[in-house]
Amino acid sequence: MGGSHSRDGPDLSDSDQYTDEEEEDEQSQSEEEEYATPTRNPNPSPSASTPQSLDALDRKLKSLHLKYSNPISSPNPKSPNPNPSSPDAVKLYLHVGGSNPSARWVPSEKLTAFSFSRRGSSDEDDSDSSPNPNAPWCLVVGSKIRAPIGPALQLKSFPAQKRVDFVADGVWAIKFLHPQGYSFFFKQYQDCLFENTYGVEATQENRVKVYGKDFIGWAQPDAADDSIWEDAKESFGPNPAKKTPRSALSIESRELLEEFEEEAAAELGIQSLALGALDNSFLVGKAGIQVVKNFSHGVHGKGVAVKFSAPGSSNQNLFSTPKKALLMRAETNMLLMSPANEGKPHTTGVNQIDIETGRVVTQWKFEKDGADITMRDITNDSKGAQLDPSESTFLGLDDNRLCRWDMRDRHGIVQNLADSAADTPVLNWTQGHQFARGTNFQCFASTGDGSIVVGSIDGKIRLYSKSSMRMAKTAFPGLGSPITHVDVTYDGKWILGTTDTYLVLICTIFIDKDGKEKTGFGGRMGNRIAAPRLLKLTPLDSHLAGVNNKFRGGQFSWVTENGKQERHLVATVGKFSIIWNFEQVKKSNHECYLNQEGLKSCYCYKIIPKEESIVDSRFMHDKFAVTDSPEAPLVVATPMKVSSFSISSRRL
Repeated sequence: MGGSHSRDGPDLSDSDQYTDEEEEDEQSQSEEEEYATPTRNPNPSPSASTPQSLDALDRKLKSLHLKYSNPISSPNPKSPNPNPSSPDAVKLYLHVGGSNPSARWVPSEKLTAFSFSRRGSSDEDDSDSSPNPNAPWCLVVGSKIRAPIGPALQLKSFPAQKRVDFVADGVWAIKFLHPQGYSFFFKQYQDCLFENTYGVEATQENRVKVYGKDFIGWAQPDAADDSIWEDAKESFGPNPAKKTPRSALSIESRELLEEFEEEAAAELGIQSLALGALDNSFLVGKAGIQVVKNFSHGVHGKGVAVKFSAPGSSNQNLFSTPKKALLMRAETNMLLMSPANEGKPHTTGVNQIDIETGRVVTQWKFEKDGADITMRDITNDSKGAQLDPSESTFLGLDDNRLCRWDMRDRHGIVQNLADSAADTPVLNWTQGHQFARGTNFQCFASTGDGSIVVGSIDGKIRLYSKSSMRMAKTAFPGLGSPITHVDVTYDGKWILGTTDTYLVLICTIFIDKDGKEKTGFGGRMGNRIAAPRLLKLTPLDSHLAGVNNKFRGGQFSWVTENGKQERHLVATVGKFSIIWNFEQVKKSNHECYLNQEGLKSCYCYKIIPKEESIVDSRFMHDKFAVTDSPEAPLVVATPMKVSSFSISSRRL
């Protein structure tokens, strides 16, 4: 298997299925077609709404000897025939054939109308019912589409074609017949999306309340300070001024070359990756750990699988299927975090494993002020902390807690192996804060200097300095979707948040009142904050990713040295690993961003497909990059296999 570029459907105007040869009958309508009553449509022109114009159109259709069920001059109030001169007139197309070479777009409704409606499914057969003011806004297109407006639609626009694509139990395209209809659609879509997301009307006042006056870029991207994106330097990657035809993207030579693909230990069942920057990396499974050797072209099995060997402790809830593996002490030790209860992310402690012997040397408990507490996630003190042989502390996160744990007792003596559950040593809470209920922390990561970024269920991303966990220096507002994973560059200048349907890239750089460049970890950013960028899949790729097509584990490539810049971003979506060129994403004049409405979204990526759902995709440490490759190899793990890919010198 190799990499493939992102796939867009063909231009509607260039496809055999989308020529204007059907213009002469676009005003016709089959006997079976019915159209939902629009409730939020553009104002039609006076001539389009008068009985005289409808009678004239009716006579014209009759003269063409076309079949239609109801005279346009006296439409069925439940399913009126759309007016082709109305701004809401559209063509509806369906994509068939998936990723096969014969895949194509086919007309579904040659003439129909779009609207935005609050009517629920129970209202569809009741023409006298009133819209439910508490119901979510839905996109309605003819008789085929009624879908709630939200990120799951994966809506993508093609301004030059007056077209939008989206996912709703299939991949659809709307071709607008009039420019004013296309413009109206986006304004109303953005308003409906805001109302569905935040539960308040999409007014300027409410936008300021939701995002805050310092984050005007979230509400009005065109008014934001985008100078930081304009300053991005083109150090590698394709020339953004040179357009690559969409048709060429699917046939270009592969730039990802698979080096290894091998079976994991049969009983292992890979749960996560623990990549090392030194000699070895580790595949963590249900029953043990498989050791693999690090090479400049990827990872390769050493034939060593270590089964978990717990000490004689009855506290087995600390030793169930591992959720998280954390390398420590120059990668000679590993912390394994396991959920205390199946289906719950929280745990009451961690297991410390000596990698050379494969034995659990200590089972640690989380405790504060004499009471047992839980953690939902753990991570290293900083990006390079796992390489420190003397490391004895790590960070912990729970729904409303952020703290640092120390594996030494208060007298500086390392805890000894526990002989029984009653003797389980307690980690020392050395720094942190227990917040009032409501923060709903989900995930976190650390920078090279130990600053911390935290993602929350409400979509907010908070930045904490390395010296204080009590109050965030900066809190970026949410876009409505929970942050399920977060990563940050080594220098702390860029943050990547993962949601189910997209990645959000945020720049933390600002200029303080003295003209000095800082990041949001070290001071309040004020109101000169750049709007974020969104990284998305095209509707077709989102649909092809499979039933479990949620984004997971968005990460930067891995550097641990000042002055080095991460080159790529990677995330997992179902059976796909998706790779973006970091420099390309940052370019303000990137092709994807031209004429976009709302927050800018990038759709230029590489896909690595697998035959089963992917557990994790991560780049190896930058030290494994070689002369012929601008990037360290990518490691992709499925439950039973691990693969390594090298990026060729042709680059992404």
